Amino acid sequence: MRATLYTDGGARGNPGPAGAGAYAVTTEGREIFRLKRFLGEITNNQAEYHALIMGLSKLKVLRYKEVDVRMDSELVVRQLLGRYKIKSQNIQTLAHEALRLSQSFERTTFSHVPREKNQVADDLVNEAIDEATQ
Repeated sequence: MRATLYTDGGARGNPGPAGAGAYAVTTEGREIFRLKRFLGEITNNQAEYHALIMGLSKLKVLRYKEVDVRMDSELVVRQLLGRYKIKSQNIQTLAHEALRLSQSFERTTFSHVPREKNQVADDLVNEAIDEATQ
C-alpha cells in the first residue's frame, strides 16, 4: 500500500501559537485521513517537523508500506535529505524522530511542493490554531 502524505506546520509569530496539519491520500486519490493538532508556543520549523511526525506515525499505524511526503517547507525537505545541516539541538531531535519513522516504511520520499499544492494541510494548521486560540 502506498500513500502520498502532505504535511504543514506553522506558528503565528516565531515562536508563537503553532499548529500541525497532515493529509494523506492513496495513489488513486482517495482520502486516507486529515489530522490537525495545536502545538502550543513553538517555532515554524518545530511545527513543520511535528506535522511530519504526526502524519508518518498515522501511516505506520495504518500499515502503509510506501510513503511519498510532500511539504511546502523547502528548508525541512533539504534538511531531511541531508543537503542542509541542522544546527538546533531541538530540531535535530525532531528530524531524527522523523527519519526514524520514515525508515519503518519500505520506501519513503521527501519532496518540496509549492504552498498552493499543499492547501489542505495548510488549512488544517490554521484550523488547529484558530480552534485553540479563539
